[in-house]
Amino acid sequence: MKHWTFFIATSGRALTLAVALLLTACSSARPWVNAPRPSPLPIEAVSQPREAKPVVVAVALSGGGARAAAFGLGVLKGMKAADFTVDGRPTTLLDEVVQISGVSGGSILAAHYAAFGDATLERFEPDFLLYPFEARLLQELLWPQRLYQLSSPWYGRSHLLAERLDTLYRGMTFADVRRRPGAPELIITATDLTTGAPFDFTDEKFELICSDVNATPLSFAVAASSAVPLLLSPLTLQNHAGHCPGRASPLPVAADTSYRTQLLRQSIDSYRNATERPFIHLVDGGVTDNLGVRLTLDRMMAGGSMTASFAEAAPGTLHQLVLVTVNAERGLAERIDSSDRVPGTAQVLESLIFGAGSRESQVTLGILSDDLKRWRAELVSTRGQPGSPFAADAELHVINLSLHDERDDRLRDRLLRVPTAFSVEAQDVRDLQKAGARALQEAPEFRALMQSLRSMGTSH
Repeated sequence: MKHWTFFIATSGRALTLAVALLLTACSSARPWVNAPRPSPLPIEAVSQPREAKPVVVAVALSGGGARAAAFGLGVLKGMKAADFTVDGRPTTLLDEVVQISGVSGGSILAAHYAAFGDATLERFEPDFLLYPFEARLLQELLWPQRLYQLSSPWYGRSHLLAERLDTLYRGMTFADVRRRPGAPELIITATDLTTGAPFDFTDEKFELICSDVNATPLSFAVAASSAVPLLLSPLTLQNHAGHCPGRASPLPVAADTSYRTQLLRQSIDSYRNATERPFIHLVDGGVTDNLGVRLTLDRMMAGGSMTASFAEAAPGTLHQLVLVTVNAERGLAERIDSSDRVPGTAQVLESLIFGAGSRESQVTLGILSDDLKRWRAELVSTRGQPGSPFAADAELHVINLSLHDERDDRLRDRLLRVPTAFSVEAQDVRDLQKAGARALQEAPEFRALMQSLRSMGTSH
């Protein structure tokens, strides 16, 4: 927690100076705010259906600051090295990624890869991981100009983070990402501070609030996903619900009565009344789902079946479905239950963020395991059938990767204690990337997948 403790101390000094400034002036600075969705949407802003591919890969990158980003980068590099042939075309596992999602630290990497593609494999390390990002952020927090901005009731510390990230992403929006040929679908997840439910930056969620995700800067979404409560300020979206005539239902929900589907419906309904909820305040996505896959799982459950999730695919076109989850949660620096002393503020904060977050990750993995059994049973019963999008040899592979998979005990213990911060030591950056690539290569499900992919290349 040393990085966060320093952040708190520095923020306290900055606040003292800001109070002094308030005696003479109060800023009216207003950062970017989402506008109502244009009606109709511009043609270039409308998501076009993707051509069905034989191999469909999705990647979910967890939270964990620069530690998670470095570990995730190692996984992406490992996926780029996993080559095979499909339909006579040489490709790699990374080249077949159609969706990448991220939470908190993982969202920094996910947005970068969606924006720049393979260039991320070379640029992300010098541009973010080895750049003194956190030190620069703390320095700017003490600039007179920044202190004046922070005296505005509409400008918080996370807006400063968003401005720093905007440089990393070269000012790109979600629309810019979607215009890049071959770019995967990007999903960034934050947490709705009022409801405690995940909030993802997607067409469906922005349709609910009558806004346009395409106009949203990548930096805003990533800063919202990374806004650790208390340390960073919430970021705010305006709810324009009620101003979109002729809106279609943004999310098909089957007649499912499970508790998960009920919660999803409640979350959807909470955004429909802009009179009661005119503003939506967002914080770190890791508060509710540090793996960034819960909403996807719940939506597939609500949709009724896995087949319904691929309704646009032509019959028999899907051969391999792959989900890679990358979990870079850290271990606790110390166990508060080993002492009878009253835990300090930093200890409580760490336990709440990392201890409770770890439990939620286990819950999510448990849900994923249960869903996986159901999906595989469905796949076996429907593949190769008339009208089914799944080919007769279709398979489903879920590859769960974690820092806990590192076999070297000493290295694993050290990496699990790398602070959750926007900057980590250069040696840790290198070791985390190696650990990510190694975790992928040694995963049994990955090996089974590659065997299937290479066999598919010889039979198609």
